Amino acid sequence: MDNLAYVKDYLLKKAGIDDAFLAQCMALLQERKLDFGDLFFEHSVSESFYLEEGIIKEGAYRISSGAGVRGLVGEKTGFAYTDVIDKNAILDACKAARTISAGHSMSAQGINLTNNRLAPLYVQDNPLESLTREQKIALMNKANEVARSADSRVDQVDVSLGQVHRLMLVVNTDGVISADVKPIVQFNVSVVMKNGDRHESGHSSMGGSYLLDELLKDNAYEKVALDAVRMASVNLESILAPAGSMPVVLGAGWPAVLIHEAVGHGLEGDGNYHKTSAFWDKIGQKVASDECTIVDDGTLPNRRGSQSCDDEGTPSAHNVLIENGILKSFMHDRRSAMLMGAKPTGNGRRQSYNCITIPRMTNTYMMPGKYDKNELIESLDRGIYAVNFSGGQVDTTSGRFVFSASEAYLVEKGKIVAPIKGATLIGTGDETMKKICMVGNDLEFDHGIGWCGKQGQSVRVGIGQPTVKISEITVGGSNAN
Repeated sequence: MDNLAYVKDYLLKKAGIDDAFLAQCMALLQERKLDFGDLFFEHSVSESFYLEEGIIKEGAYRISSGAGVRGLVGEKTGFAYTDVIDKNAILDACKAARTISAGHSMSAQGINLTNNRLAPLYVQDNPLESLTREQKIALMNKANEVARSADSRVDQVDVSLGQVHRLMLVVNTDGVISADVKPIVQFNVSVVMKNGDRHESGHSSMGGSYLLDELLKDNAYEKVALDAVRMASVNLESILAPAGSMPVVLGAGWPAVLIHEAVGHGLEGDGNYHKTSAFWDKIGQKVASDECTIVDDGTLPNRRGSQSCDDEGTPSAHNVLIENGILKSFMHDRRSAMLMGAKPTGNGRRQSYNCITIPRMTNTYMMPGKYDKNELIESLDRGIYAVNFSGGQVDTTSGRFVFSASEAYLVEKGKIVAPIKGATLIGTGDETMKKICMVGNDLEFDHGIGWCGKQGQSVRVGIGQPTVKISEITVGGSNAN
């Protein structure tokens, strides 16, 4: 059964909701002069476990179900939602959402619905049912044992496991019905290691839009545990990071959080319409080095940020944002696209049915270049090789950012000298992108753990990049020598 038929059968049929009722809702919205309107259904089931010191300390099971109705008139949005999938409640929500418009349509509008059957990007099955509860707990305990036995200095191990099964269906005033069924898995291991009075931590994760059996393939969950131990061990041997302006090589994969935060948010349509982004007037202009091509792509199979369609029913797409340093386009939902005279790009996303849709990233990454990773490291006379980041802050108006490295190394004369701690990267998105002088051929994506917050909403995203060299950036550290 395709996703659209599956969601209709699972979510709508028991409420007596069929295509005729959906058409009635759209006709009701269009009794007022709206630029666009939609009705969004969502059903989400989630389960999580948290193991601390070999004991399951927390467990949670949550069901969320409801529908949101939206009407757009220029810059104005009318929105109402119900946490009960019920015909009368939905009709009331439609009437409430359309009140954003004071004008009536000249004539009654009928609507013909089209079922938009999209190619699935992941399996339809429920990840909560892919292993028994006993198997899930056994897996977490095994990861704990693997981490503890890997190094005698391991002092604390925490393991968490989360699964989500999300169903959505959206019908809009264009007459299109779209649906998606998405599994989500995330597995995390955190380790604290001590040597004398010194304590350091390490963290590793894996996740994606797949079932729990992915954790068992080639004992992937054990590799996560061992990687957390490795990171803690590296940090335990680290020296204070140098400070000053110097070249930096960013590792492949997760360090793309810098691109996501410092550049990606600035390319979302709403900020550019309101001219609060540093990029609002730079379409067609050079905003990065020739080496940089950045895309947002929601069509990648099994990726955390992927979606068959966005939460407005627009199919996901491969959107080129920056091509060889030239700014080509922004990411749009319906509202920002209409206001800016552009086409929606499949980036209209919401945290839940009770939230409005806003332009958001999906999987944002830099395309690979021509260099081997080792060439980038060997090109450093004195600099830093930053493999992972723990977090950061960015001002999207100015593009200024600060990011903290969780795994980084001092490089001298092209050789890795020692691991370092306390390194922060400080700069602005546009200036930093212009200083990318070498791009590796080793494109990697994050391990399926990314969250993105905006306007009080959090959504799952993906990031990626090859190894890249920034010719000069300010490094904050404790060692100024």
